[in-house]
Amino acid sequence: MHNKAPLRDVIDRPAGSARTILSGRQDPLLQPYTFKHLTLKNRLISTAHEPAYTEGGLPKDRYRLYHVEKAKGGIGLTMIGGSTVVAPDSPQSFGNIELFRDEAVDWLARLADSCHEYGTAVMIQITHLGRRTYWSRSEWLPTLAPSSIREAAHRCYPKAMEDWDIDRVVEAYADGAEKVKAAGLDGIEINAYGHLLDQFLSPVTNHRDDEYGGSLDNRMRFAWRVFDAVRERVGPEMIVGIRLVCDEDLKNGITKAEGLEIARRFATSGKIDFVNVIRGHLDTEEGLSRVIPGMGARSAPHLDFAGEVRAETKITTMHAARIQDVATARHAIEAGKLDLVGMTRAHIADPHIVAKIMAGTEETIRPCVGMGYCIDSIYNGEAACVHNAATGREATMPHVTPPTDGPIKRVVVVGAGPAGLEAARVAAERGHQVVVFEAQDAPGGQIRLTASLKRRREILGIIDWRIETCERLGVDIRLNTYAEAEDILAEDPDIVVIATGGMPDPTFLEAGADLAVSSWDILSGGVKPAKEVILYDDNGAHPGLTTAEYLAKAGAMVEIITPERVLAPEVGGTSYPPYFAVFSEHDVKTTLNLKLVALHRTGNRIAAHFDDEYGKRTIVREADQVVIENGTQPMDDLYFELREGSVNRGEIDHAALLAGRPQEVVRNPAGRYRLWRVGDAIASRNIHAAIYDALRLMKDV
Repeated sequence: MHNKAPLRDVIDRPAGSARTILSGRQDPLLQPYTFKHLTLKNRLISTAHEPAYTEGGLPKDRYRLYHVEKAKGGIGLTMIGGSTVVAPDSPQSFGNIELFRDEAVDWLARLADSCHEYGTAVMIQITHLGRRTYWSRSEWLPTLAPSSIREAAHRCYPKAMEDWDIDRVVEAYADGAEKVKAAGLDGIEINAYGHLLDQFLSPVTNHRDDEYGGSLDNRMRFAWRVFDAVRERVGPEMIVGIRLVCDEDLKNGITKAEGLEIARRFATSGKIDFVNVIRGHLDTEEGLSRVIPGMGARSAPHLDFAGEVRAETKITTMHAARIQDVATARHAIEAGKLDLVGMTRAHIADPHIVAKIMAGTEETIRPCVGMGYCIDSIYNGEAACVHNAATGREATMPHVTPPTDGPIKRVVVVGAGPAGLEAARVAAERGHQVVVFEAQDAPGGQIRLTASLKRRREILGIIDWRIETCERLGVDIRLNTYAEAEDILAEDPDIVVIATGGMPDPTFLEAGADLAVSSWDILSGGVKPAKEVILYDDNGAHPGLTTAEYLAKAGAMVEIITPERVLAPEVGGTSYPPYFAVFSEHDVKTTLNLKLVALHRTGNRIAAHFDDEYGKRTIVREADQVVIENGTQPMDDLYFELREGSVNRGEIDHAALLAGRPQEVVRNPAGRYRLWRVGDAIASRNIHAAIYDALRLMKDV
C-alpha cells in the first residue's frame, strides 16, 4: 500500500523528493530521468498539443496557467505549443503559438519561469505546418509543401516549394529555435508527422525530382538542413528532439522498416537527443482518429511499437497515445518500452496525477474517458475536457475545491446526472451537507443511455468518479426517489439545485407525435429496433449517431435523415470515424436537407413526411419505425413550483457568474432557500455545459 499524504501537502509546492513505495519497490513513474544536463523529477510528461488558448498568437496568462497547473500537480515535463509555427506562411490552424513574433520570447519566458518554480521542465514543439493548414488565414500567403498535393483534412492545395522557399523556411526554424533558447526553455521538439518535415520524408507527399526527392537520402535532406541550422543557433547543449512518424500505416507511405531506418539515422547522427514516437497518418480525420485513438479503442495501441523504436535507436524515447491510466504508464516504464511516458489527455482531465500518486490516492484521479472532446473542441475555438470544467479556466475555476470559510449549509440536489452529481461533489468538497434525490434506480441520467452502446461504455467514468467522490465525502444519495416540492422543503435546505435534465419532445410534429419513437426508447431497451428504421436527427450531436450505431448493430436497416447540410456537425473529427466505420459495415444510408413535419400510419408501416426547403416540395418515406433525436425539453415543473419560495426566485446574476463571484441575488427576502437549475433542466446542451454550470455556481457556496 502507498503511504498516504494529504493532497494539499503535495500540490502547490516546489519539486519534492518523494518516491512512492509499491509493494516494497520504488514506483518507476516517480524515478528521476537524466538526459544531457537536464534531470526530470519523474517519468510522466504532457506531450505538445495546442489547446488554442493563445491571444494574438501569443501564450499569455491563460496559456501559462494551464501549464502551471500541471506543474503544481507534479508533472516532470510539460511540452507546450503543439504545432508552434515558425513562419507567417504557416498560419494558425487552431490557435497555434506564432513563434515568428518577437513578443513570443517574453511570454514563453514567463511560462517557463512559472513552471520551473515547481521543478517542472518545459519544452516546446516547433514546426512549419506545410500543407496542413489554411491558405485563407492570417496573411493569405500560399501554403507550402514539397509537392503540390492536396491534404484532405484541411482541403489545401499547396505550392510546391522552390529553392528559395526551402532556404527561407530553414532559416525560420533556426530563428524560432533561437527565440526558444532566449526564453529559457529546456528543450525543443521539431515536429515531423504530417507537417512539413514529414511531408518531405514521406513518398506520399514528396514527388520531387530534384535533390530533395526520390531516394531516402534525398527525402531526408530537408530535415538535415533544419537540424543543422537549429544546432548552429542553439549550440550543442540545448536539448533538441523530434516527434517522428516511424510508420505511416498508409499505402505508399513510410513503412515500418523505412520509419525505423529514418529514426535510427536521426538518433545516431548526434544531432538530436530524443524521439517522440508516432504511428499513423493524420491527413484524413479517419487517420487522425487512429493516431489519437479515443473511446472504445484499445489501451495504448502503439506502445509496443514505440518500444521497438527505442530498441532500434537506443535514444531517449517518449510516446503518448491513449495511455490513460497510471497502471499502463507504469508498465511502459518498467517494461523498458519508454523512458518518458506521455499522459497528455489524462492530464487535461486531471493535472494533479503525480501529486495523487505521491499522496497515495491514485483512486481519486479524475479519469480520462477517451471521449475526444478536448481535441474536437479545439476546432470549435478552444480545448475543453468533457468533465473537468476547470481545465483552461484556471484563473477562475478551481481544480481543487477549497473548503468554505463560512457556515455549513444544507444543500439539496434533485437529479443525479452529470450536472447534479457535479453540484453535489463541489458542495461536499466545500464542506456542506448534501442530499441528492434521483428518481431512477441508478445515477447517470443520459450518460447511462450513451453507455448502452458497448463501444462508448467508458463514458460511465464521468459518473463513477463523481459517485465515488460523493460517497467518500458523505453525500446522501437517495435513488428511486421521485422528489416532490414537499420532499425538498422537508430537508430545510439553504440551497436547492434542480438538475432534473430534460425529456425527448416530438410535439414539433404537425401530426403523428404518438407514432414516434425516441432515441431514449431505443437506447434504454424500452422499444426494440424494427427491421427498417428511419432515424431523424435534428440535434446533430453524439446522441443521433450513437442511436444509429446501436440500431445498425441490432440488425436494423437504417437511414439517417437530417435537416442539416452535413451529418452530425456537432461531432468532432476524431469522434465520428468509429461511427462511420459501423455505418459503412452495415450500409447505413444518409439523407441531408430534409425536415420532418409529420408521421402517418399506413398499414403496418409509418409514412414520414419531410419538407424539402430547397426543392420547395414534400417528400414521403416509409419505414417500419421512425426514431427521433431532437435533443430534450427541460423537465422544469419542480423548479417553477419552488421558485416563488426562494430568495432569488431562481435568478442567476450573470455578471457575478462570469466574473467568478458568489451569487447574492435577493428578489424575495422572505424566501427560505436559494434556488438554481443546471444542465438540461435549463436547456438541451451537452455534458461539459452541465458540469460547468454546476462548478461555477457551487464553488463559492
